[in-house]
Amino acid sequence: MNFIFSKMSQQQVENIASNWHYEDEYSFYDVDADEEDLIEFLDPKQREDIYYIVREEDEEIGFFSFDCKAGAVDIGLGMKPELTGRGLGLEFFKAGLKFAISQFTPNEITLSVAIFNDRAIKVYKKAGFEPGEIFMQDTNGSRFEFLKMKYDCVSK
Repeated sequence: MNFIFSKMSQQQVENIASNWHYEDEYSFYDVDADEEDLIEFLDPKQREDIYYIVREEDEEIGFFSFDCKAGAVDIGLGMKPELTGRGLGLEFFKAGLKFAISQFTPNEITLSVAIFNDRAIKVYKKAGFEPGEIFMQDTNGSRFEFLKMKYDCVSK
């Protein structure tokens, strides 16, 4: 696949917030599942300029966020709901890693993933991420366990 990364437009943000809804326990990742997250995502000033839409030709495949801090990039991501669970995650994720490394030249890349999301954790491990600390985070009206994962760009 040939993935194309570009800054996310307000129209794309609004489309994702309104129309991207995941099934079953993955609905946890719906942008509108947490009111604070939704407000931040929709507001260009709060969202900052860290979100990129990912396309293959004219089709939107997903998005990444790249939050750069002191030699590290913390990433967030979402794949279009109808594309999840079809074996496309590793290739999509590796494209995001490659983009982050080429654009931001970090020493390390980090991410946080909900503990229940075994599917994503397997993808991240296959891409070379190492599991780290488990922590609690308030989101979606409750408190959930998350796993912090890290990718060492220097040794790869």
